[in-house]
Order: sequence, then structure tokens, then C-alpha cells
Amino acid sequence: MINPDDGPRRALFLRGALEPAELARAHLEALLVLRSSIETAHIDAYSDAAWPQEVVSSYEHALAMGRDEVVRGTRSAKDDPGMGIDVDVRDDAQFEVLLALAPYTIHAEGWCEGQQVFSASDTGTALWVAVTQQQEEELMSRLMTHGIPTTAFIVDPKTSFQLA
Repeated sequence: MINPDDGPRRALFLRGALEPAELARAHLEALLVLRSSIETAHIDAYSDAAWPQEVVSSYEHALAMGRDEVVRGTRSAKDDPGMGIDVDVRDDAQFEVLLALAPYTIHAEGWCEGQQVFSASDTGTALWVAVTQQQEEELMSRLMTHGIPTTAFIVDPKTSFQLA
């Protein structure tokens, strides 16, 4: 599910000065922009705060996904069932779980060609993405549509890289 236009990326870090609803929206928009670039993703079904009521069914689905990994033999029964749950972003139902839980989890990540392109952690307060110029423009446009200033993200030009 890799876009042929993947190329140089630069890191964007979410500033912490957003309201909780804006933080959640920033996570959602970043994942929507990056979805076609993510090959593998993982999420922890843990939060440092109570799960919001609107995501409890996604939390339960994530735990079921972890149990399914045990049944399929891709996860040891001794592993923590809520940690490092694989998410197939091509599967709409699994992607919905990632969308719902990423703003509230202790950790979620997405990878493309061996490079991390998405990291959410600290129960919504930390978000890092590596985006192409086109993805960055799309993300900023999506944020502005929802009234979130483009200054919500800061750029670190030292972390730019080219995907192989």
C-alpha cells in the first residue's frame, strides 16, 4: 500500500498547546494522510487515563485482535495481550481501531520500508510523523479545515530522510 510518490520526508512534532479534541483530531488527520504509506502498524491497548466512552468498543476490538494473534500463533500466549497489537491498515475495521485509540494510547506506531513514519504516545500528548511534502501539505490543509492552526506542528529539518 505504498504510494509511488514517497520520497524525502521530514519530521513533524505536535506541540502540546492544543485542546483535547484538537489533539485527537490531529492524530486522526495524520493517520488518514499517512495510511497509504504505512506497511505495518502496532498499538498498545493501554492508556494512562480512562478510555473515552466513544472508543471503548475500539479498545475491546483491539484486545480481540491481540487474542486472535495468539490463536493464529503469531503471538505467544505468554505475551501481554494488550501490548504491540498488529494493525493491518488495509483492513478498514482494524484501521478504525488505530484511528480511535491512537490519541489515547501509551504507544502506537506505523512503519514504511523499515522507517518509522508515525508515533503516538503518552496518552495523546506526543505525536510524531514523517511526511513527504505532499503529505505535509495535505495534513496542514486538513488541520486548517478543522480550525487547528498549522503551527500545531513544528518541523525539525535535521530529521529529514529519504525512504530507500
